[in-house]
Order: sequence, then C-alpha cells, then structure tokens
Amino acid sequence: MKQKTIKVGVVGGTGYTGVELLRLLALHPHVSLEAITSRSEAGMAVAQMFPNLRGYVDLHFVTPEKAPLEHCDLVFYATPNGIAMQEAPPLLKAGVRVIDLAADFRIQNIAVWEQWYQLTHASPDWVRQAVYGLPELNREKIRGAQLVANPGCYPTAVQLGFLPLLESGCVDVSHLIADAKSGVSGAGRKAEVHTLLAEAADNFKAYGVSGHRHWPEISQGLAQMAHESVGLIFTPHLTPMIRGIHATLYARLDKSAGDLQALFEKRYANEPFVDVLPAGSHPDTRSVRGSNQCRIAIHRPQNGDTVVVLSVIDNLVKGAAGQAVQNMNLMFGFEETLGLQQIALLP
Repeated sequence: MKQKTIKVGVVGGTGYTGVELLRLLALHPHVSLEAITSRSEAGMAVAQMFPNLRGYVDLHFVTPEKAPLEHCDLVFYATPNGIAMQEAPPLLKAGVRVIDLAADFRIQNIAVWEQWYQLTHASPDWVRQAVYGLPELNREKIRGAQLVANPGCYPTAVQLGFLPLLESGCVDVSHLIADAKSGVSGAGRKAEVHTLLAEAADNFKAYGVSGHRHWPEISQGLAQMAHESVGLIFTPHLTPMIRGIHATLYARLDKSAGDLQALFEKRYANEPFVDVLPAGSHPDTRSVRGSNQCRIAIHRPQNGDTVVVLSVIDNLVKGAAGQAVQNMNLMFGFEETLGLQQIALLP
C-alpha cells in the first residue's frame, strides 16, 4: 500500500538541532516541509542561512503567526525550553501531532520541572498526556501518541547504556554513576564565551557537577526501567569537538549477574539503532558521527563486581533530530528506519 506524504512544520529552524532536523526531513520520502519558523530571521531563505540545504529546501523563514502550522499533520518544536508549552497546546487541540525536542514535556512531576527550569509550566495537562520518546523503551506508546517529548542527548546515551542492566535487576540501583562528555554543539547555536574556539579548543572540563537539568530526566527514565527509585550521580563534561557524546556508566553488580554481553545482545537484537559491539570493544564518537546509531560496549574490569558500560551517540542525531524523525516514523506508520540510514562520517 502506498504511504501518504505528511505535511510537516518546524518551529525554530535556526539552531543546530533545527538544521539537523531539516537535513533529515528534506530527504525523507514521505515528508512535505510546509513551514520553517524564526522570529529573528523571518523573510530570509533557509538555504541562505544554511548553504548545505541549497537545492533541497526552498522555503523562507516565517514567523510562527504566519506559518500554516494548523494545517500540518506534524509540527516539530526545535525551540528553547519554555516555548512549546506555550505555543503547542492550540495545535494539539486542533488535532495536529507534535514532537517537542526541548524539555517542556519530558518530566512528569511538574514541581520538579519547575524547580530545575525555573519557569512556571504553562500546560501541565499536556505533560500528563505526553509520551517520552525513547523508542527502545516506549515504542508502542509512541505509535499512538499525539504529543511526544523527545529525549535529551545525555539522557539518551545514559538510559540506553543502563537499560538492560536495570530491566534484568542485576545491579544495585541505589548507586549508579554516569560520567558523560559532549561536543560543543550540545550547547546550542548561540554566542557564549565558553564555546568560543579559543576557550573550548585544547581544553576539557566538567560542569554542572552539583546539579544538571538532565539529571531529573535521566533519573525518571531509570526509575521507570527499574520499577523503583534510583540513586544517580551524573557528571557532564565539555570536550573540544563539535559533535558526539561519550557516556561511561558504572553500576555495582549483585549475585544474579550472568553473561552481560549476552544480556545486552539479546535486549538490543531487534533494535535498528543500537549496536552492541563485540566483547572488549571501546566505541569512539566518530563511529556514530552524522548517524542515528548508539554504539555500546560492556566491560567488567578484573572480573569484579562493577560493570562499566560505554555508550556513544551523535548528540544532534540520535540525541536530538534523528531520534525525533525516528519517533515521527513510528507515529505515522512508516518504516522506523526511513530517512535515517546514513552511515557515520569518517574521518
């Protein structure tokens, strides 16, 4: 049966996530891009700002008010935190399906969200209806969702790395450690001193050690997997590269731990975008650069009681835009891998 083409709008198309989303959508065989919004760049040709899209995207940026979003089948919000919760509800009420790539609908506890994001939530009722868009965990719920909260980049790498361990109940969930590193594009396309070339190059540092906004999102997901609350230490780092996340994850095994390599291989055997590497491997970020893959390796140093999981993704693809397109494919009954089969770039 021939699948129909869906009308898609993108709100906030001028950031790194936005242009990555446009790169993927422009070649999707069942997507018609109807509108790309920007208040600051309204009237500018999209390909003028992003020359890589020349010949593929012929639209101009328009303000959200002038965009025909209500006539779209799906609208992506690639906007800063706090925008979708204000602007998406009228579209949702009109029957438009929405994928939010920011954090507005990820955390189910409104008080916790308001504490970490220092905003009053504008649409708590929609938070309760939102489906968290990690396909490897919530695939069937995503298929029927009207509103999908696309996961953050760090949370994607961390949760996929811990998922088989928590589902199997073979680790102490009260003491989980996620030591994660991200490329500079994770900070977004804005002018800030710490992301200047002279500041970020030849440099490496931790940040947000006392508390990072992704901590409650990761903790919520891990608790869902474990069916109980978890104790999580999450430490992010900034690395001198553009794309990529490397998460080194630690958990203490209990007596029920068996063949961990087999555990991961079985759990992800049918997952198109999770690649469990052979025992003893050390995945690098460039092996996923530009792709929607998460590559994972499992180690048990000195055959002791600690398992170390290495998880790498491209923060802009599986950590953002690629996962959003994966969710779109599920929502509209397309092949889940459609438009997402790019091989990682080397060198």
